[in-house]
Amino acid sequence: MSERITAEEILSNISEVLAEHGQKAKSVSFFGEDSKSSSVTGQIKRIFGRQKPVYHILGGGKSADVLLWRNKKISASVLTGATIIWVLFEWLNYHFLTLLCFALVLGMLAQFIWTSASGYMSRSSSSSKVPRIVLPDELFVNIAVSFGAEVNRALGVLQDIACEGNFKHLLVAVVSLWAGAVISSWCNFITVLYIGFVAAHTLPILYEKYEDEVDTFAYKVIDQLRGQYQKLDSSVLSKIPKGSFKGKKYE
Repeated sequence: MSERITAEEILSNISEVLAEHGQKAKSVSFFGEDSKSSSVTGQIKRIFGRQKPVYHILGGGKSADVLLWRNKKISASVLTGATIIWVLFEWLNYHFLTLLCFALVLGMLAQFIWTSASGYMSRSSSSSKVPRIVLPDELFVNIAVSFGAEVNRALGVLQDIACEGNFKHLLVAVVSLWAGAVISSWCNFITVLYIGFVAAHTLPILYEKYEDEVDTFAYKVIDQLRGQYQKLDSSVLSKIPKGSFKGKKYE
């Protein structure tokens, strides 16, 4: 049967993706909190139907500890290192090959000075042996395998969305890719990676701290947008003749 796609239905589909399979969280009292506040918290709908804590959604382990700043020294060091790399490439206009050559020169000078100083101090040959840096072959193999697995997984997700015949999932994917294309046109690839890196180290911890307020605000915005689209559809869009849309289920 033919199905008419209106602006109200499109917005409703986006809202359903955020609340799909969502359930009301169970009210649990922590550290002597009263039952009233717990019941109010339990009635808050979580975006994307989230039921697990943010720590478990991020995979747990060391990566989640870094993203959620469980160890502030390690998280700050990682973010500082990424900032230094971004400043070198973006602000100081260094290139990867330039930094690589400088690093190799410094390493060779350090080994040369070590060898010369050991000879002048008449040390034994065993103690004056300069340490060699050798990267294991398994490191590069693991990096290539991990990168290839993630690329194939992303391609599989996109193809599943395109072939499953679900219009709302396709709409969300297209809007996300379009937003990525717009953002990438504003700045270069390194800056996009740095923005994503900073967001990954700031947004999860902020959301974990203010998750009730964020979820409530998100659903209020969605409800307001749905109301505005309903008014627009009833006054303007519903009066425009539209063709039928026939969806075919993918088998």
